[in-house]
Amino acid sequence: MTNTMENQLETKEMLLNVGPAHPAMHGIIRMILGLDGETVRSADVEIGYLHRGFEKMAEVVTYNGVIPYTDRLNYVSPLINNMGYCMAVEKLLGVQVPERCQYIRVICSEISRITDHLTCVGASAMELGAFTVFLYMIKAREYLWELVEAVTGARLTVSYCRVGGVKADLPAGFPERCEKALKETRNVLVEVDKLLTRNRIFVDRMKGTGKISQEDAVSYGITGPFLRATGVNYDVRKACPYSVYDRLEFEVPLGSHGDNLDRYFVRMEEMEQSMRIIERCLKQIPAGPVLIDPETGRPMEPSEEKEEAIPAAEMVDAAKMGRIRQIAGKIAVTDPTLEGSEKPVHANIAAPEKRVFLPPKEDTYGNIEGLMQHFKLVMFGHGIRPPKGEVYLPVEGANGELGFYVVSDGSDNAYRVRVRPPCFTIMAALPKLLVGDMMADVIPTFGSVNMIGGELDR
Repeated sequence: MTNTMENQLETKEMLLNVGPAHPAMHGIIRMILGLDGETVRSADVEIGYLHRGFEKMAEVVTYNGVIPYTDRLNYVSPLINNMGYCMAVEKLLGVQVPERCQYIRVICSEISRITDHLTCVGASAMELGAFTVFLYMIKAREYLWELVEAVTGARLTVSYCRVGGVKADLPAGFPERCEKALKETRNVLVEVDKLLTRNRIFVDRMKGTGKISQEDAVSYGITGPFLRATGVNYDVRKACPYSVYDRLEFEVPLGSHGDNLDRYFVRMEEMEQSMRIIERCLKQIPAGPVLIDPETGRPMEPSEEKEEAIPAAEMVDAAKMGRIRQIAGKIAVTDPTLEGSEKPVHANIAAPEKRVFLPPKEDTYGNIEGLMQHFKLVMFGHGIRPPKGEVYLPVEGANGELGFYVVSDGSDNAYRVRVRPPCFTIMAALPKLLVGDMMADVIPTFGSVNMIGGELDR
């Protein structure tokens, strides 16, 4: 009798809307899940709730004007976006930036990679109930953001790189501050490892969920930690070395199962490798001359500098009144948050091509040549003019291969800019990851994607 009743029971698949008004969906993702009890039988992922229009905006402003927009792609690791875009334009121009600039860019990129992974792992752990881990990792991220603020003057919307260089040199005492921040970050990672790696609840929730094979990951075009967790050894920094990565020794962490647990392991080890890269950069970074003495013709040591520093606003006012003698031989204090922006070090970080890089603020405020150079480069119709052509330049973003395809028609703004965002391809594969798992597994799997809205809906 019982078997007969069971055979007569009618079962239905329930459709459940998850998001966009859901804490785990960032407010910009909607999933329509077909559930058989607690098991996911189908998944339809809808994006497009946050369309920034980055690519079209990049076609109507000058090349340097695009840089603030790149901050808002993956806004958790904006310095990597800055670097990738500037390197693409520099490739179009045929400009080679100085070695010191390249090392500074790599240092900043790896700091950004660590902050991105800290955010991803910490937020994912919090969504599984490990709130302590989130607090620890955000504390570590704070140490690193303080470094970023010291270098760039901002924490998130940094706009640090320039076509042909970077905005400012590393401030005084940066290596010591960086060493201290990395030490504190390592201590946090040790604590997190103790809290999570052998935690039965965490391992049971992560192991075997969100699995994807090597073949499927490659077919979808997935890159980054998500791909490497399947065992595929592809890292843009190794496969297509750029900047000074070919001079730096580091390992590429790999997984074997392609599940959420392996992605956690890969990201944890990548943070350690990034810290090693930073430490090697700080040891290898060339000093270079900071000022040429017009009397002797030799590099002047910092202690020999003779210029008197005065506030930039006072310099501008004096110049307007024609008091040239008052400001002759002086250097401007441009911004108290940018200790590395003084003119003497600018030659080390900017390419020697006036038609390409913006002049230092000291020249912009202090002499007519610098003002004219700045005016020509920022005014519409007078900016950087790369030759006609097209380039594609990939860098290793925190989520995978971040590529910029730039087409020039010879004018001062790009004819076409196309971004290859790493998390876009992972989102395309998300239904394949979710089907067959339980409803509760949706949260850790989506968290391991590390989807960033500004990059996805660019």
